[in-house]
Amino acid sequence: MSANAVVWFRRDLRVRDQPTFLAAAPRALALFVLDPALLGPSGAARSTFLFRSLRALDASLRGKLQVVTGDPAEVVPRIAAAVDAAAVHVAADYGPYGRIRDEAVEKTLVEDGRELVRTGSPYAVAPGRVRKPDGDPYKVFTPFRRAWAEHGWRKPADTDASTVEWLDPVEKSVIPDDVDIDAELPEAGEDAALARWQEFLDGAVGEYQDGRDRPDKPGTSRMSPYLKYGLIHPRTMLADLASKRSESAQTYTTEIAWREFYADILFQRPDSARENYDRSFDALPLASGAAARVAFDAWCEGRTGFPIVDAGMRQLREQAWMHNRVRMIVASFLVKDLHLPWWWGARHFMRLLVDGDLASNQHGWQWTAGSGTDASPYFRVFNPITQGEKFDPDGDYVRKFVPELRGVPGKAVHQPWALPGGLPEGYPEPMVDHKAERLDALARYEQVKAARG
Repeated sequence: MSANAVVWFRRDLRVRDQPTFLAAAPRALALFVLDPALLGPSGAARSTFLFRSLRALDASLRGKLQVVTGDPAEVVPRIAAAVDAAAVHVAADYGPYGRIRDEAVEKTLVEDGRELVRTGSPYAVAPGRVRKPDGDPYKVFTPFRRAWAEHGWRKPADTDASTVEWLDPVEKSVIPDDVDIDAELPEAGEDAALARWQEFLDGAVGEYQDGRDRPDKPGTSRMSPYLKYGLIHPRTMLADLASKRSESAQTYTTEIAWREFYADILFQRPDSARENYDRSFDALPLASGAAARVAFDAWCEGRTGFPIVDAGMRQLREQAWMHNRVRMIVASFLVKDLHLPWWWGARHFMRLLVDGDLASNQHGWQWTAGSGTDASPYFRVFNPITQGEKFDPDGDYVRKFVPELRGVPGKAVHQPWALPGGLPEGYPEPMVDHKAERLDALARYEQVKAARG
């Protein structure tokens, strides 16, 4: 068999820090498979960002990226046979679908006398690697983070497009046109990821400890879309953060650890993508019926009458992204003020978010709902008024995304029903009484505790 190989890109659309290149060298075909099973639920924003990132990768490879649509179990072996590849090289996928897909591809490759070689992963530490001394996986974040940091990670791989001699595509290669969207997306591609990361390192990282919770300020890195598609590897980011040695840099490192923890939890419990991690929460009474759907629609549209919630939901539509503090606020409102299923909200987020990541999204929602890995969920019911006043103290974030309230000065924007002239025209009354719904939420959680015995 020849020395040819295939590098099958998935969530690693870059040429720098690419261990698969070192494993596949000296000569390989670059392949990306547009898998209908993944494209279908990905949403317009993520699909468009993906297509733009593929164009950027193709440019880095001087037009030699083979892009084919179809079932990977059929496409990958076909392409491997066409170039007489001894092996197909990938970064390991630890998601529920990815693991099943890769097993199917590997089975067919082996039948053809070829290998599927897994080198690295989208994470600094692959899911399943960090374990307790007794070998069991971690179920709580803080001890996981300590063990994760002690485990450590490899230094970034020294690669670029020239590490491999790239073969010409063997079939017609087609990257779809962008999907029509109204959302304003970040610039796509590896160069854009590295530029954005450098901008953060040169600026906001120094104030990240405090600035990350302020949606009215540019205090976050906005790196999540780039991490989603592996336009930069977290290992690269961690290497840069290590040289900072500041409290803010440590805080950002902890945020990366959260991403890796949730990937590890999903690896342990693939069912938690769709069901409660803590199955005792199956007993939590939830709103249902036509009224629940009406309430959900109002939440989706940013018409709840609570300005910080409405601003977040409208930012989601306009930018296909939402500030993380606001994600927690709107999630708390859905599950604890409206008593709706967390998976309704998680599904809505995954449809619209450009950075929609299954592990982080589903388990972030369960953290808020209380059904995830956190041990004390019933004490945490965010007050949307005080959260707005604390984290958007001048009201700038609300006014940016809720035009009906742009004439309301300062933090008065967070309680527009209390204005001397009443609610501004076009803005709705609060759809619920938060104090009453908080008590209702706590009572519902007591039923979960009772069911546990």
